[in-house]
Amino acid sequence: MSHRSAKDFFRPLAVGAPTPATEVPARPSRAIHFFDPSNAKMAAKVPAMVGTVDVLLGNLEDAVKADNKLAAREGLVRIAQDTPTLGGPDSPTQLWTRINALDSPWALDDLLTLVPAIGDRLDVVMVPKVQGPEDIHYVDRLLAQLEAKAGLTRPILVHAILETARGVANVEEICGASPRMQGLSLGPADLAADRRMKTTRVGGGHPGYLVRQDPVDGAIDGPRSIFQQDLWHYTIARMVDACATHGIYPYYGPFGDITDVVACEDQFRNAFLLGCVGTWSLHPKQVAIAHRVFSPSVEDVAHARRVVAAMGDGTGAVMLDGKMEDDASLKQCLVMVELAEQLAAIDPDLKALYDAIPTTDAPTEQEA
Repeated sequence: MSHRSAKDFFRPLAVGAPTPATEVPARPSRAIHFFDPSNAKMAAKVPAMVGTVDVLLGNLEDAVKADNKLAAREGLVRIAQDTPTLGGPDSPTQLWTRINALDSPWALDDLLTLVPAIGDRLDVVMVPKVQGPEDIHYVDRLLAQLEAKAGLTRPILVHAILETARGVANVEEICGASPRMQGLSLGPADLAADRRMKTTRVGGGHPGYLVRQDPVDGAIDGPRSIFQQDLWHYTIARMVDACATHGIYPYYGPFGDITDVVACEDQFRNAFLLGCVGTWSLHPKQVAIAHRVFSPSVEDVAHARRVVAAMGDGTGAVMLDGKMEDDASLKQCLVMVELAEQLAAIDPDLKALYDAIPTTDAPTEQEA
C-alpha cells in the first residue's frame, strides 16, 4: 500500500522538472497514425500529413526489426526537428512515440535520446506491455529527471497499452499511477496471446465466437440464426470505466485486416459507442474511417443541441419528439456538443457541417 500524500501527487518528481498537469488537455485524437521512422518512404510523407491527422506516432517497438531500432530512433529525432509544425501545444497534429518495452534493451536509450533532442515537441510517450503501476512510476520518475536536465517547461504525458492479463487486472491502478497518464489503448494481439485466446487476428471479431438462436419448434437440426459476438467487449468496457474514473482517455488499438474496411468501421464504431475517443490507424485508409466514426454525426449533434437548448438550467425534464429528456440526458448530450466543438476547431469540413445545423430555442413539446 502506498503512503504517498495526496498533496504530493502533483509535485514534480525531480528538481527543476515541470509541474505535472492537473488534467489531461482535451485535444482531439481520433486517429493515432503509426509510422516507422526508419522507413524513408514513410518518413517522407510525414510533413504533408501534419494537419490532416490528429496524432502522428513514430513507432519504435513492434514492426521495427531489431537491426532498425537505432535507425528508427534517430529517424524520429530527424523528422521532428525537420518538421517544425509537428508536435507541441500549438500544432494541429500531436507528436507521439511508442517506445520499446521496458524489459527490452532499447527502452532506456529511447527516452535518453528523445527527451533531450525533441522533448519540447513530444506530446505523449506510449509505453507497451504495461503490467502495473510500477511500470508507470519508473517512466514517470525518469521523464521528470530528463525534463529537468533538458530544461523543459511542459510535462510529457504517458499512454499505456493493455497487452497482458496482468495489465488488465491492474487497469485501475495503472490509470491512477501518475498525473502524466493521458490514456490507455487496447493491445489485442499480445493480449490474446497472453490470455491464451484461440485467435490469430489483430483486433476484430472471430466467426467462432457466437451465440445461436434457440431451436425452432424443437428442431435442433433445423435452420437457426447465429450472431457473432465481440471478443473485446469486456476489456474495452473495463478500460473505459477505469479511464473515466481517473479523467484520462480510452482508445481502441489496431485493426489488422487493412482490406476489410467494413469490419474495421464496425469495430471502431463499437469502441466509439462504448466511450473510446479514438483508435490506431495502420494505413491511411483507416485514418478516414477513424475520422468518420469518432466524429459525432450531424444528426447526433443536432439532437444534442436541441436537448441542451430545451433543458435550460439542467433541472427537471422535458418531452422532445415523444421522448423524455432529463439531467442525465443533458450530461450525455453535453459530451457530444463539447466533442463537436473541439473537432470543429481543427477540422474545417466538420465545422462547416456543424455550423449548418439549424439553431433551436425550444422543444416541440414541453412538460415540467
